[in-house]
Amino acid sequence: MKTSVIFGTLVVAGLSVAGAASAGTLDDVKARGVVNCGVNTGLVGFAAPDANGNWSGFDVALCKAVAAAVLGDPAKVKYVPTTGQTRFTALASGEVDLLVRNTTRTFSRETDLKMDFPAINYYDGQGFMVRKDSGVTSAKELNGASVCIQTGTTTELNLADYFKSNGMTYQPIAIDSNAEGEQQFLAGACDAYTTDASGLAATRAAFPSPQDYIILPEIISKEPLGPAVRHGDNNWGDIVGWTFYALVAGEEYGVTAANVDELAKGTENPEINRLLGHEGNLGAMMGVPNDWAVKAIKAGGNYGEIFEANIGEKTPIGLARGLNAQWTQGGLMYAPPFR
Repeated sequence: MKTSVIFGTLVVAGLSVAGAASAGTLDDVKARGVVNCGVNTGLVGFAAPDANGNWSGFDVALCKAVAAAVLGDPAKVKYVPTTGQTRFTALASGEVDLLVRNTTRTFSRETDLKMDFPAINYYDGQGFMVRKDSGVTSAKELNGASVCIQTGTTTELNLADYFKSNGMTYQPIAIDSNAEGEQQFLAGACDAYTTDASGLAATRAAFPSPQDYIILPEIISKEPLGPAVRHGDNNWGDIVGWTFYALVAGEEYGVTAANVDELAKGTENPEINRLLGHEGNLGAMMGVPNDWAVKAIKAGGNYGEIFEANIGEKTPIGLARGLNAQWTQGGLMYAPPFR
């Protein structure tokens, strides 16, 4: 408890300095000519570098979209790998302009750590993965098990709550990153690995023999994941949030990376016209070019295109849209009006 209080105090103290120095993150980004984006240290499908150091993934696509909206070029991103323990300090200190790292929006993170979550880009929940030959088919069968868990995460707290509420005990095996968790789990250091269900699917896909592992059916929490920015710079928060919503609206209205330039010339749909800058001055309201949404969608496609290319059912990750489907398809993805 004492460590948590000290950590929170340090982060907030650091934030007050960073907030004063970075009250205009947009100006800082324009002057620097690059967006500093805090990402995972390596989670296939979400954020991971290839052998040449080129980053790709579902979260990376949002970093690129923001850079395209602000700077006109999706390549103008510096990716800063962060762990569950270092990510909030990186944001609070100003080392990164935004955090797009499978991060859950919570009460204390917004009120105590002074972060804003302008949007939710993936609705998730915590699950468990075990070896198939263990014979375990339910999380209720994990009493007494050793569980690999990333420290400094909501996952750590949820795990304690779940076992306590079900009258079970467990042995936590602390890890700092997903890469370490993967290594420890494969080496047999823990009976189960727990994190967001999407993270489990991504981790399993990278295993030498993915079929030898199963993700248990229980989802024990709500994990609304999204980009985070610092308190006190509403304009930058608007840019990050509305850039994401442009991707969501793009999918709803059939605006794709392939047709966005043509549709930007004008359509019969006033909402598309406003979104793409053919009518109105939405870009100017945020201090970015009027074709900001055109550039954002062109960077990697609309939300659906990004989802399917990085983590969808035809990828090794194999995630169904589920709650992340458009509202018109029974999901929760919904862009507010562009007007």
